[in-house]
Amino acid sequence: MSLQEIFGIEGKVAVVTGAASGLGAMFAEAMAEAGADVVCSDIDMVGLETTVATVEGLGRKALAIRCDVSVEDDVKRMVDTTVAEFGRLDILFNNAGIADREPTMLHEYPTAEWNRVLSIDLQGVFFCAREALKVMMRQRSGKIINIASVWGLAGSSSIMPVPAYNTAKGAVVNLTRELGLEYAPHGINVNALCPGFFVTRISDGAFDDPEFVKTVSDFIPLGRPAAAAEIKGAAIFLASPASDYICGHLLVTDGGILAK
Repeated sequence: MSLQEIFGIEGKVAVVTGAASGLGAMFAEAMAEAGADVVCSDIDMVGLETTVATVEGLGRKALAIRCDVSVEDDVKRMVDTTVAEFGRLDILFNNAGIADREPTMLHEYPTAEWNRVLSIDLQGVFFCAREALKVMMRQRSGKIINIASVWGLAGSSSIMPVPAYNTAKGAVVNLTRELGLEYAPHGINVNALCPGFFVTRISDGAFDDPEFVKTVSDFIPLGRPAAAAEIKGAAIFLASPASDYICGHLLVTDGGILAK
């Protein structure tokens, strides 16, 4: 295979949840750059307009679908619409997620906030993976990339306590391992990306605070948080034939945090 074939996904159909901004927008852009048509889903339809325009500007087909991943029927409709429109589903970026509203230690943590985070960051991952796998099992092929976090592999309280987010992402890490084993015999690769500090909207303006930026930069061996676009190379790797012999893997993109 040529280098272009190894990293190319020409003719494939990718679904990206949480595609209206941040890493999701970068995943959609990367898929289009590598040759895929892209279904962009989010609850933010205004933000999706920009992502869709980017995908179409790269010469690929794009479809915007409003989907709350915590709502089972929304997820089913998203997958059904994808197959009706494109005839297949080859790649899922299971990306939609939220963070705890504010750092809070567990003994003071509200039940409603716990449920809010887990309903999207864990339940949503389950719903999306399950519906995509129904299609991929018929095809006997597919790539699922779950978006976990460096905080799914280590505790975050050396920086800030966000226990619901950490719990959800830790569960996504082990769900990825489990699905990697379950579906490898069926020609389906399930892996996860574990990002560290990327400057996106999920941080809720935290990177506007110079003190927070300094704290984070001092904590990261590379000395800085990442721009959202820096996730694209890892995304293309896991979505393309380059990762055909990889399953249940956690690809960490954290500037060296977990190496400490």
